[in-house]
Amino acid sequence: RLPTALAVHGLPHDVTFQVGREHQEVFAHRCILACRCQAFHAMLSQPQEPQAPLVLSHVQPEVFLAVIEFLYTNRHVHLQRLSLMNVLLPLLMRIAGAIHPHLPQEAVQTQSFLELSPSALLPVLRSDRLGIDEAELIQAVRKWAHVGSAVLECPVPEVARAVVRELRLALLSPSDLGALEEENKKDQLIPVEHIAEAWKMHALRKGRGARGHLCRRRRGTLPREHHRYLEPPHKGHSAPQGQEGNRL
Repeated sequence: RLPTALAVHGLPHDVTFQVGREHQEVFAHRCILACRCQAFHAMLSQPQEPQAPLVLSHVQPEVFLAVIEFLYTNRHVHLQRLSLMNVLLPLLMRIAGAIHPHLPQEAVQTQSFLELSPSALLPVLRSDRLGIDEAELIQAVRKWAHVGSAVLECPVPEVARAVVRELRLALLSPSDLGALEEENKKDQLIPVEHIAEAWKMHALRKGRGARGHLCRRRRGTLPREHHRYLEPPHKGHSAPQGQEGNRL
């Protein structure tokens, strides 16, 4: 069990994680993590102190060790009954918060993203750290739902019912929303009442000062004119000079 010996006992390695409340040390190799997982590749490619441990206080050590073992050996008893990414992507979201201020766009553009269960996808869609614009995120969710529909042999709206409420339609411009409405006629991915609420906000400009996470911009949200009616940009993201009211 070389991966366990490496991860726990610190055989030659080049990256150290401190995991869980007790900051249990877990050791690994950057090249293996990066080659085996696109999200790890994006995260470990970010500038950081070479010898500094990556602290993951809110990740369970046993889950993290299971993922490490899977990445090294392609097998693990506790993951044989699970989709790897149902464990890995929510975990990587927490890693992203420790390594880099946003979850890379690449994380939602992989085949593994399409394999997520609804329960695993929900925390991804609830995150403000996604480095992706809402219009692109909706397309990623649409593709996920169509794959799930084909696999499960059930309608797209049924597959997506639990997750589409987390899409932030208020962030879309009127032109974006119009295009979404036309495309939505083909598969009914998003309930029409959700789209109607977004249109109502544009018509009445009732988004001014709007609160709640569905009106909050993500790290990767592109600026749009109506965003000045919404709550301030995500904390830690400064607007470009001259665009303070509209940009993240």
